[in-house]
Amino acid sequence: MRIGLISQWYPPESAFVPGQLATELARRGHEVRVLTTFPSLPLGRTYPGWQQRWNHRATDRGVAVRRVPAYPSHDRSGLRRAASYLSFATTSTLAAPRHLRGVDALYVYHPPPTAYAAAGLLRMLRGVPAVLHVQDLWPESVTASGMAPPGLAGRAMDRVLTATMRRIYRACAGIAVIAPAMAEQVVERGVDPGAVRTVFNWTDEALFRPVPGTDSARETIGHRGRTTVMFAGNLGLLQGVDVAIRAAAAAPDAVDLVFVGTGLGAEQARRLADELGAANVRFVGRRPAAEMAELYAAADYQLVMLRDLPWLRGTVPSKLQAALACGSPVLMSADGDAARLVSAGGAGLVCPPDDWRALADQFAAAARVPAEQRIEMGRRGRQLYLDRMSLRVGVDQIEDLLSKAAASGRG
Repeated sequence: MRIGLISQWYPPESAFVPGQLATELARRGHEVRVLTTFPSLPLGRTYPGWQQRWNHRATDRGVAVRRVPAYPSHDRSGLRRAASYLSFATTSTLAAPRHLRGVDALYVYHPPPTAYAAAGLLRMLRGVPAVLHVQDLWPESVTASGMAPPGLAGRAMDRVLTATMRRIYRACAGIAVIAPAMAEQVVERGVDPGAVRTVFNWTDEALFRPVPGTDSARETIGHRGRTTVMFAGNLGLLQGVDVAIRAAAAAPDAVDLVFVGTGLGAEQARRLADELGAANVRFVGRRPAAEMAELYAAADYQLVMLRDLPWLRGTVPSKLQAALACGSPVLMSADGDAARLVSAGGAGLVCPPDDWRALADQFAAAARVPAEQRIEMGRRGRQLYLDRMSLRVGVDQIEDLLSKAAASGRG
C-alpha cells in the first residue's frame, strides 16, 4: 500500500507511536509518507538544531518525511495550545495535496483532532479514506485539563468540540482506540461499531525491556532495602499524585515512594509531601529515557494511577505498557480497562482510585508479598504485554485497518 501518515507529533519527540508505526510499515514493504511539523514536545519551543521552514524533506529508514511550520506551545494556555493546533492544521492542509498525492489510505494520530484537517481535504478532493488513531477523548481531556475557559465560553467550546469530533469520527473509514471502554464511548457518539477497533498502545521496546537491577540505579532512586514503589512519568492533574503521597505518608513503615519525572503538579506534590512530613517520599526529577529500564528494575513495584473520572476508565496510560514490558510488578490505583488488565493478567495489585486509605492498605499489602511472588507478577505482566500490547500486535491491527480502508476507497 501507499500510506500517508499525518501527526503533529513525530520523532525525535517522545510521542513514539507514529514514528515506530511508520518505520515498521515501511519495513513490511509499504510506501510510507509522513506529514508532520518540527519537534517541540515537551519544550514548547522548536528543538535546538532545528529551524522551521516550509520545504523541509528527509528520508528516515525508508520513510519520506515532510515537515511544515507550526506555532509551538505546550503550556497551560488554552489560547496558545489552540494556536499550535490550528497552525499545524493550516500548514499540513496546504502541503497534503502534493506530498500525499496518490496514497491509498491515511493514518491520522489524534490528538489533536485538528490533525484530521489535511485528511478531510484529501477525502473531499480525492476520496482518500482515513484511519483515526484516538489516544484521548475530546472534549473531555480538554475540559479536565484546566485549559478550557469557565462559564458560557467553556460550555460553548464543549459543544463545538463535541460536534466536531462526531463529524470526524463518522468521516473516517476506521477508528483505532486504545482501550475497550473508549471503543464503547466512541460508538455511543454515533459511530458504526464495525469501524471501531481496540488497539492497545505499545511502548518503545528498545528502551523498555527486562534488564538486571544495578547498584547505580538503586542509588539513583534511593533504595534503602525497603519495599520501594516508583511512580514514573508525568506528575500531572489526572494522575492522582496527591493520593499517592497521602497514602505513603499513612504507611511510613511499609514502603518508600519515589517519583521519577516532572510535570505541572510537581511543585504542588513536593509541598504536600513536606506538609505531611512524608520522609518516605522522594522526588528524583526527570531522567534520560535510556536509564528508565534500569530504574524500573531497581524498584520493587511500579505505581500507575488515574483519577476517578468516567472518561478515564477507557484510558490505558503508557506507563503501564512500559512497566509490563520491563517485567515489573504493578500497583494500580484506577478503575476501568487498565485496572482490569492488571487484575486479570495477575500482573500486580489493584485498588480503587482517589482513595488514599485504600492505597495505603495496598502499600502495606505489597510490602508483605514475598520476592518470588513479585517476580512471578512481573513475568505474567511481561507475557501480557507480548500477547496483547507489543509493537508487532499493534502494527498488525493498524495495518489491517488501513488495508480495509484502502479497499473501501477503491470500491
